[in-house]
Amino acid sequence: MSNNPFKSIDSLKLSFNHIKIWYTAGMGFFTDAYDLLIISYILATIIDADKYAGIVIPGFTEYLIGPSSVFWTGLLASSAIWTAILGQLLFGYLGDRLGRKKVYGVEAALLTFGAFASALAWNLPALVAFRMIMGFGIGGDYPISSTIMSEYANVKDRGKLVALVFANQGIGSIVAAVVGIVSALTLPPDIAWRVMAGIGAIPAATVIYLRRKVPETPRYSLLVEGKVEEAKKAAKILGTELQVDKPVVSKKISISEFLAKYGMLLIGTAGTWFILDIAFYGTGVYSSAVIAPVFGSPFPSGHVTLTLPDFQADLARVLFQGAIPFLVGFPGYFTAVALMDKLGRKIIQLQGFVMMALIYGIVASLAITAGTKITGFVIPSIMAFAIYSLSYFFIDFGPNTTTFVVPAEVYPVRYRTTGHGISAASGKLGAAITTYFFPALLASIGVKDILVMLAILSIVGAILTYFFVPEPKHKSLEEVAKEELEEEQIQRS
Repeated sequence: MSNNPFKSIDSLKLSFNHIKIWYTAGMGFFTDAYDLLIISYILATIIDADKYAGIVIPGFTEYLIGPSSVFWTGLLASSAIWTAILGQLLFGYLGDRLGRKKVYGVEAALLTFGAFASALAWNLPALVAFRMIMGFGIGGDYPISSTIMSEYANVKDRGKLVALVFANQGIGSIVAAVVGIVSALTLPPDIAWRVMAGIGAIPAATVIYLRRKVPETPRYSLLVEGKVEEAKKAAKILGTELQVDKPVVSKKISISEFLAKYGMLLIGTAGTWFILDIAFYGTGVYSSAVIAPVFGSPFPSGHVTLTLPDFQADLARVLFQGAIPFLVGFPGYFTAVALMDKLGRKIIQLQGFVMMALIYGIVASLAITAGTKITGFVIPSIMAFAIYSLSYFFIDFGPNTTTFVVPAEVYPVRYRTTGHGISAASGKLGAAITTYFFPALLASIGVKDILVMLAILSIVGAILTYFFVPEPKHKSLEEVAKEELEEEQIQRS
């Protein structure tokens, strides 16, 4: 687009102000990833304490051991995911309707409260309820934080900055592993799980005030609200001036017009995220089934009651084994950040899906099964596990990062958080389906066939990326979204 009023923002060099906005936007995603890993640690701590050390945690053990254990385990594991879907849709809508500024900080307060309250829960239903509040806040964080970062970013570094917001997930995974393992090793189980639940709230709590102080983005102020002075004031935070002196608005369009113009794009951003989260959360659910034949279980077989120190040591080892794939994936986030504005979003997403399909297919072909269980591999098990773990690297250096970045760039300013919210909710729907159905699939068809299924899904993700996802690299947001502005009102510079 010629005569873009945001040319001065788009052409800025990367500055400390961009980094400050990144920190403010990124801490919610720390909690998101921390939560993904820590809930499996919490479940393992409570269940294994009873199973191997005879330690009963009143208000919790009776729900997770016994006739209704499958229901309660599934509910606890997935409760935050279901409410995240609602948060993504609602905050996505409100971010466009009321503005990014009016709702920013509310989601961080919700997830902070939910995480802290989870640590103080008196029984399992209370823990589920508090995690639902936290999930709602996590969901709200997706469309608002990504959009605020993209609308403040310069063109040259926009992909890198939005990807960096998301890369806090990688940091959250590492911290969850460290907190979980150290807590399991040093604290009794009834205290350990509470420490695990509460610590994830701290980073989000540090940015509530900062988020409330972030001004409305220059793009929303000018193009939606028509407030020239507000837009100029926001631009000054970045140390630049907007070249505009009259209200310039983005054209309103009906739902049918939106679907006609952006419907195929929505299939691209929502469909690929849906497929990605089936793989990302699915591998999290059945990772232990691949790990078990490699490392074995440190817990003794048979009816042996361990002393507390022995149980703590074995539990810490189990938790570490479960974290290994996440640790392998960690550099993938920052590889994506480094290359986002060089290779482009589309290439990174395509190669990620292709490599995931290859890795899942290779590991499935190498697996030796007895019934539905993997008993070993035709190559040394540790090599097979290394190949499997690489899928986490290519998930993160691939669609896990790009599906977050692209929707923050490709929709028009009036519908940007809505488009991102719908896309993110599609992903979490895939995650919720996975969390519910993969344990049953694990029992009925086994890991090998699940890996084959994921390989096929990854190929579908690559096809959707190729045909329905555009390349926003080195283009202004207005150009990418084909924004229709009343250009004759823009003061020519």
